[in-house]
Amino acid sequence: MKAHFVRRTGMAGALVALLAVAACGDANVIGPDNQPEIANALNTFQFQVSALVNVTQELSYDWQNEGIQATVDVSQAITSGSALLTILDSQGAVMYQEDIADGISKSTIAGSPGAWKITVSLQGVHGTFNFRSQRLN
Repeated sequence: MKAHFVRRTGMAGALVALLAVAACGDANVIGPDNQPEIANALNTFQFQVSALVNVTQELSYDWQNEGIQATVDVSQAITSGSALLTILDSQGAVMYQEDIADGISKSTIAGSPGAWKITVSLQGVHGTFNFRSQRLN
């Protein structure tokens, strides 16, 4: 019986230690100091943030695109971290997926018009970036 109690206490202690380490992270989320600007209009979507310091966050937006393609224009000054931009068409197919830090501006592949989903996944990002997606066809 005593060994059973020690085993449970040891597991509980390990769990507490693991949670304490996870809680010690200094990750931030986007706030007013980052001057976020999001413009979500028919056939045009724009996103801009500045002065990010170790930001880890995922943001998703539904965007109405009446076309089958869109242009994606990226401008960035990211010094570290990962900022993955994913755009899905109305059927859930991946139209564009790139790290914003790579600064890749290009057209999406052809997809289905309607409600597209734009997701920005930030992991430890430092810097500034913006992008615009606009109906192409």
